[in-house]
Amino acid sequence: MAHKSSRRDFLKRSALATTTAFSAPMVLSARAPNEKLGIAVIGCGGQGGGNPGIAASERLVALVDVDEKIIANTIKGLGDKAKAPPVFFDYRKMFDKHARDIDAVLIATPDHHHAPAAIRAIRLGKSLFCEKPLTWCIYEARTLATEAKKYKVHTSMGNQGHAGEGYRRLCEYIWAGAIGDVTETHSMLSRNFGGKGGRPKGEKVPDGLHWDEWLGPASERDYHGGLHQFGWRNWSEFGTGVMGDMGCHVLDGVFWALKLAEAKKFTVECVSQTGGSSEMFAQYNHLRWQFGPRGAMPALTVNTYDADWPKDIKALLYDLKDRQDGGTVYVGTKGVMVTDTYGGNPRLLPKDKHDKFPPPAKTIPRSKHGVKGDLLAACKGGEEPSSSFDYAGPFTEFVLTGVMASRVGAGKRITWDVEKMSADLPEANALVKRNYRKGWEV
Repeated sequence: MAHKSSRRDFLKRSALATTTAFSAPMVLSARAPNEKLGIAVIGCGGQGGGNPGIAASERLVALVDVDEKIIANTIKGLGDKAKAPPVFFDYRKMFDKHARDIDAVLIATPDHHHAPAAIRAIRLGKSLFCEKPLTWCIYEARTLATEAKKYKVHTSMGNQGHAGEGYRRLCEYIWAGAIGDVTETHSMLSRNFGGKGGRPKGEKVPDGLHWDEWLGPASERDYHGGLHQFGWRNWSEFGTGVMGDMGCHVLDGVFWALKLAEAKKFTVECVSQTGGSSEMFAQYNHLRWQFGPRGAMPALTVNTYDADWPKDIKALLYDLKDRQDGGTVYVGTKGVMVTDTYGGNPRLLPKDKHDKFPPPAKTIPRSKHGVKGDLLAACKGGEEPSSSFDYAGPFTEFVLTGVMASRVGAGKRITWDVEKMSADLPEANALVKRNYRKGWEV
């Protein structure tokens, strides 16, 4: 009787690929609007759970994930949408074997894998979508933005609010002078990743989890609980804490509407925090940036809070009859505006003031398909995604200066030089670029 292969056997055979040097970049011309794109998916669970279906609606080239159970469930979920695709546990091997078949890559992994996967796609001339935060460290954000421009690939980051109507209306209201000159902002991130204490004792790696590939660019360590699948956000070697996770949503309007990309230098400081260790992020961070004037815009103070509003901002919102459970408060010389966590419902407070202000003209181009759909449309000759790495790279750098300040600790003000990509504190500069395990460099 013929041997009947198990799903595990199938996955292992599918994952085999001969390791070869990366071939020269193969920049592909734009596809016709009705032509199918060859798409590889890196990270199939959690935030990436919808990406295999998107790829299957085009032409699914390969699936990459370190967890055999997730791969098996993904294939089952695809059903008849795609024939059994090649499966890999290591995206480097996938690129070695299938680079010529790929037009675009969808990346949704833990933060520490974003840049190592993305840079390999870019240098092969592949367009890509990458979840936020774009990278784990500032050096990676600068590198991806620079290389994407060099290789002329289409790119998009997964801060979905940037493709929405809300942040566009926010910009248009602020630029129309709806609240005068904005001098301070307050953002509440609504999460509280981190903890305290050292590394737990090593445990047996769960069946089907490819641990070495999960570690990727990070230093070698034994497996322990609280990492795969979601808990890695608490740990500084893999995640970027609350700021990296939610800052890319909540601070998008601050960076965009108040033109922070024009700043050449600024300061950032962790005002207060609790807990934390050499392994885990501190919690209840209050971070504060101070910017000088940018063109006609005045000096600005930016504040973020992990899990709750401070009493004075909560009282202000209460007085203005608007109770926010996350998002940003913009304080101007002529009034106050707020946005929800993902930029939705931008409004002047109180409501009667919003109703009286003439709605400004819609001057910013609108996204037609969202952060993922815009990427696919761009590959077929459409407009560039709004959150391309030209925007997402500098924005991520700004967000990661907050992560840097949190890791340096409370009471240490950092002066950040944007162009030189350097800080005036040695302990901050040590966090600009990680030390990569051999073979996973960016």
